[in-house]
Amino acid sequence: MQERMIIQGRTITCADIEVVKMLIADNPDWHRTRLSKELCRIWDWRYAGGQIKDMACRNFLLKLERGGYLQLPLQRYASGGSLRSPIAAIEHNTDPVRGAFDVIAPVLVAPVKRAELPLFKHLLSRYHYLGYSGTVGRNMKYMVFDSTGNPMACLLFGSAAWKSAARDNYIGWNAAAREANINLTTNNTRFLILPWVRVPHLASHILGQVARRIGADWLEKYGHRVHLLETFVEKERFAGTCYKAANWVCVGETTGRSRNDRHNNLKVPVKDIYLYPLTRNWSEVLCHEV
Repeated sequence: MQERMIIQGRTITCADIEVVKMLIADNPDWHRTRLSKELCRIWDWRYAGGQIKDMACRNFLLKLERGGYLQLPLQRYASGGSLRSPIAAIEHNTDPVRGAFDVIAPVLVAPVKRAELPLFKHLLSRYHYLGYSGTVGRNMKYMVFDSTGNPMACLLFGSAAWKSAARDNYIGWNAAAREANINLTTNNTRFLILPWVRVPHLASHILGQVARRIGADWLEKYGHRVHLLETFVEKERFAGTCYKAANWVCVGETTGRSRNDRHNNLKVPVKDIYLYPLTRNWSEVLCHEV
């Protein structure tokens, strides 16, 4: 291999790869999660808040294996298998909510508490057209309640798309800046207004509340802020009206191809790409190369 290379935002040498190989050889009973966590501790590979970069390290190890530099322990479970229990049904109020926004105000948008998590999972899995299969990596979950405490909406923010030409061009990202700073962005992967709720302007109001608080919420949970929100809206299903009303910017659309499309014949829905900057210096921060 070349003397130095950058993988997952980290400069790697031959000596670093030997450290990983030695860990694998000396601990044949370790699974991949244990390996990544131990490697994070050895290298003190952490986020600003002190948490280890476990998911980043797992991706790093996979890239080394795919590059032929080492062989990871066998996966304990088949690809695509799931360790999660089926999502339990939770009783909830489905009485119709109609009328002007003032009728339900004040609206509370707050991170999901531990006791609320089963309801959050059930609502998304049952009522969102994409369902819910859990989260991987850093994320923020929000639930929205009316003045009487009844749930009205759910939002999920997770990892930003690794590559998106329209988004990357709008930000001004090259490959190095994107790899260094993509953890400072997050993707609104789910936004569900419950089907019995019909209140004009509610969706854009919720997006506005979330935009005002997610930076601080992310800082409290993970030790750093996010500077940009993104979302992908299926053009054939939705017009993106609530995002437009909440001042998100449509910067282009996807190509209609999957990242798994090796032969250029796998079609996926074309999506509009919306972005929402959270800080005044977002572009400077995201384009900074380490």
